[in-house]
Amino acid sequence: MSIEYNDHELPEDILDILGEEEFESPKALKPKPKDTENLPQPIYRLKTLHSNETFHAYYVSLDNNEHFMTLCELEAALAGPRQANHDTSPSEEVWNCKHGAASAVAEALQAEAIQEEAIKAESIQEEAIQEEGIQGEVIQADAIHAKSEIIPNRALVISPTKYGKDLVMVLGVVHDLSMVNADELVAIERPATVDDFRRYLDNLEHEEETFAKCRECIEAHNLPMKLISAHCLLEDSKILFFFTAESRVDFRDLVKDLVGIFHARIELRQIGVRDEARVTGGAGVCGRILCCHGLSDKLNPVSIKMAKDQNLSLNSVKISGPCGRLLCCLSYEHQFYRDARRELPNEGVRFTYDGTLFKVIEVNALLNKIRISGEDGRILDMDAARLKYLDGHWTVIEEDD
Repeated sequence: MSIEYNDHELPEDILDILGEEEFESPKALKPKPKDTENLPQPIYRLKTLHSNETFHAYYVSLDNNEHFMTLCELEAALAGPRQANHDTSPSEEVWNCKHGAASAVAEALQAEAIQEEAIKAESIQEEAIQEEGIQGEVIQADAIHAKSEIIPNRALVISPTKYGKDLVMVLGVVHDLSMVNADELVAIERPATVDDFRRYLDNLEHEEETFAKCRECIEAHNLPMKLISAHCLLEDSKILFFFTAESRVDFRDLVKDLVGIFHARIELRQIGVRDEARVTGGAGVCGRILCCHGLSDKLNPVSIKMAKDQNLSLNSVKISGPCGRLLCCLSYEHQFYRDARRELPNEGVRFTYDGTLFKVIEVNALLNKIRISGEDGRILDMDAARLKYLDGHWTVIEEDD
């Protein structure tokens, strides 16, 4: 994985603390004109569960018999008595025999009676539909088809990823197709089943052991790298490891040892500190989930100038995230501040007001106010709308009585 670097416009003392920022090249972030008319519809935004990376995909055809389930629905289905005992054997026909054979027989008879009632109700419903005519059947079929046109949000599906075929989550339908790259689109294969989810949970338990074993091997080889996570792909015999390091690491001997231990394909990926925060997650200074983990996985460039334009303190602790880099949210409102400050004077501007020379010492773009300090010692708060840039200098317009 190639990582590009760019220096912030930081003073030297802050640069020493924040270090270098890692992000994609602006050329890569710039959208290219695309022919959105030929794209398949609808297009979904998907998220990998292990690294919180997002990508776009489409689904070729939907069968009315297919059922897409969310994470909660799969957990409930897996916790069900018959789903939990998926292997078919004679003893599993009666799944709970804690109360003895008599209780088991009673439960079986009760289930048989319920099934007979369901069959009778179904036959009565079919007769009612036949009496209403074929129009009723068409309306019912159309309703079922309309119900399954769109994959529901947070549904789990099986889809190819850049790491391999895996279990991913559907975040929703993409309405703005301008940012969709047709070359990167993938096709969703099928909805996730209870068996897929069971295997996913088994992999999670196995990943803990895999992570611990890989870390032991790293210490044995004395490699200067920090292991972040381990992930076993759902349908591929491959284990993916994420790690961070200050420089390039020769881990060829480590890979040989891991292949011998796990008897699977091994992939080690070096990521940056911002990617580490996206993978591991956490809480920001605002108390909410980290933006890179729960909001967007696109790590856009952030500079110290954005903090200056928003009149934020340049204290590195206050404007840095858990990753040690500048907060991603500094870029969210930066454009608003840039547009607002075009009509406002900068700090240090001098002008005459009430017969006294004043200097702008603070600009509040949100409140559209400025704070000025006069040579006579007065400090005033003034509406920025009263200042106009005329004939090459700022002038205070008197308020109407």
